[in-house]
Amino acid sequence: MRRQAAVFVTLLGLAVSGCAQTEQQQRAGTGALVGAAGGALVGQALGRDTKSTVIGAASGALLGAAVGTATTPNRGEQMCQYRGRDGRIFVAPCDERYYSGNY
Repeated sequence: MRRQAAVFVTLLGLAVSGCAQTEQQQRAGTGALVGAAGGALVGQALGRDTKSTVIGAASGALLGAAVGTATTPNRGEQMCQYRGRDGRIFVAPCDERYYSGNY
């Protein structure tokens, strides 16, 4: 039962991190997953019980998300998603409407 729950939580985390739209969100999601896995291993190694594993996973996820967010390179300009007249979505630098709030 616990193994099924662990597999479910892992798959759910991967699915949610796949929904990220910006590079910063993607890096935060990846950092959280990697941090949770590492934290769970460390928690189990130190405490040898479920409580320690859960605490380690939660701490690792928070730390991983923070590191992933902080290490996102700054591109210098904000990128926006636009939909063309043919329905295709493309990414380009934001125009003045974005910065003035008139979008």
